[in-house]
Amino acid sequence: MGKELFGTDGIRGEAGQFPLDPRTVHAFGAALCDDITAAGQRPEILIGTDTRESGPWIAGMVAGGVQSRGGTVRYAGVITTPGVAYLTRSGPFAAGVMISASHNPFQDNGLKVFGHSGFKLPDAEEDAIETEIFQLRDQSIEPRPAPLEIDGSLDRAYLDFLGSTAPARLEGMRLVIDCGNGAAHRLAPELFLSLGAEVKVLCAQPNGRNINLNCGALHIEGLRAAVAAERADAGVAFDGDADRSIFVAASGKVVDGDAVLLAAARSLKSEGRLDGGAVVATVMSNLGLEKALEREGMRLIRTPVGDKYVLEEMVRRDAPLGGEQSGHVIFRQYATTGDGMLTALQLFGIARRAGVGLDELTSGLEVYPQKLVNIRVREKKALTEVPAVAREIRRAEEEFAGAGRILVRFSGTEPLARVMVEGPDLAQVEDFTARIADAIRREMGA
Repeated sequence: MGKELFGTDGIRGEAGQFPLDPRTVHAFGAALCDDITAAGQRPEILIGTDTRESGPWIAGMVAGGVQSRGGTVRYAGVITTPGVAYLTRSGPFAAGVMISASHNPFQDNGLKVFGHSGFKLPDAEEDAIETEIFQLRDQSIEPRPAPLEIDGSLDRAYLDFLGSTAPARLEGMRLVIDCGNGAAHRLAPELFLSLGAEVKVLCAQPNGRNINLNCGALHIEGLRAAVAAERADAGVAFDGDADRSIFVAASGKVVDGDAVLLAAARSLKSEGRLDGGAVVATVMSNLGLEKALEREGMRLIRTPVGDKYVLEEMVRRDAPLGGEQSGHVIFRQYATTGDGMLTALQLFGIARRAGVGLDELTSGLEVYPQKLVNIRVREKKALTEVPAVAREIRRAEEEFAGAGRILVRFSGTEPLARVMVEGPDLAQVEDFTARIADAIRREMGA
């Protein structure tokens, strides 16, 4: 059967509603434990949450499901998604579960699962767990949560690990950190202060409902204003579970995941550590990144959207660096997932060693105009089977003549067609986008 629960980043939905209702969450814990036991592993599972008000009860239900099948749980409390990934692979845990909906508002939540390797579960394993979840939730047994006690040693181990990856001390750097009222609200200030930086902290007072609310990686207006007001060297904003980070240079310029990839690739290449010269990113990374890498003898390898697919391609190619424009950046020497705090350490350390700011570090990246439109559709049909749409795409590609890029795809979770066009001329980009979107509305629109 096709997946109904697991998407590209675990199970996600509105807390309290299917698939994050108590019965399904309890069944998830039980099915995960059974999957681990069937593989011959000791079913000890790590659980962490971000700062959403629904996190503790969901954690209790997951733990209740695990314990109902004979497994044991350790609870990290509020910690980042990459923190759970690191602790799962470095500790005795057969699996780690992060309860978070990342950049979504507080009403949503999710279940992200890592194996002992620190990697997200392969599709086949998710399929098996999903099948059992539906079997278990249909039983008449009343789901019961398990009481949980936070193990404070876990986030200390993660912070110690992060500190060990820093390329340089940060004495003399003035930083502004926007924690998004999320999982990094305690950890990030402590980390950067421990490395000698002078730190101004924003949005580190979570109340269960203000996670990502007009702050963090998706809302950097406040960060830009604070960098200017504090005359800071740089600023960084994390999303709710701190697996992504977006930066602001001293000039106010936004430094997104593409710019971080360029700066990190240059550094790795200069050190002889970018074997093959390949950087892995998704189809959403700007054409400007591809052109900038090419000019410096490197190349961009593209994958479908999702850091899971970026990591799979990095492993396949043995590539040390990959990520997404949205700020998920994976330094494979250190991590198996995007880690906003680790990325900040690497970027600030590279800048410190080079003796320059983020403006200079990311120079040469010409961001091409990009337009993204979502169109609600009544069906998802191969675009090659819709002549009017295929004709508009082909016409735009011919007019671009290799100078631009067109991406039309369907959402994996919603009845939407997504049209993305980028190229050197904004008017041309907007024209091509409108023509393709109009064709989809006429032929397939809901």
